[in-house]
Amino acid sequence: MNQVEKARIRDVDQMQKLINYYADKGEMLARSLSEIYENIRDYFVVRQGERVIACAALHVSWLDLAEIKSMAVAEDSQQQRIGAQLAKACLKEANELGIATVFCLTYKPAFFEKFGFSQVDKAELPRKVWTECYRCPKFPNCDEVALVRNLEAGD
Repeated sequence: MNQVEKARIRDVDQMQKLINYYADKGEMLARSLSEIYENIRDYFVVRQGERVIACAALHVSWLDLAEIKSMAVAEDSQQQRIGAQLAKACLKEANELGIATVFCLTYKPAFFEKFGFSQVDKAELPRKVWTECYRCPKFPNCDEVALVRNLEAGD
């Protein structure tokens, strides 16, 4: 079992390469180095030795809302439940922070549905969640699926 840890500054270059590998394929939003540095406390990573093989972020949007974003697992490390570990770490942290609702925008809704997320119409999400969308090449014709999960105390 791989260990999920909070990201460190030394991980940023590798995290960006991993995220942008999938962004170049149109599967997620690209992230700049400055954006990752500024939000380093949002990120979890899984390392194999010194190599970052996976990452994900829990970004707090408001007092009762957070987003799981930038989840990426290296192709040669998939099918090992690393994504599941990252999702659970994000949900655990959201619960510890007292966040009531976690959402995500994804092309892989079935993955998040395994963790109790439900699909919703994107229009149901508050406008605040769309602050990054203007940078997306698909804006305003977003084809990602919006999902939410309401957390109960003890989740």
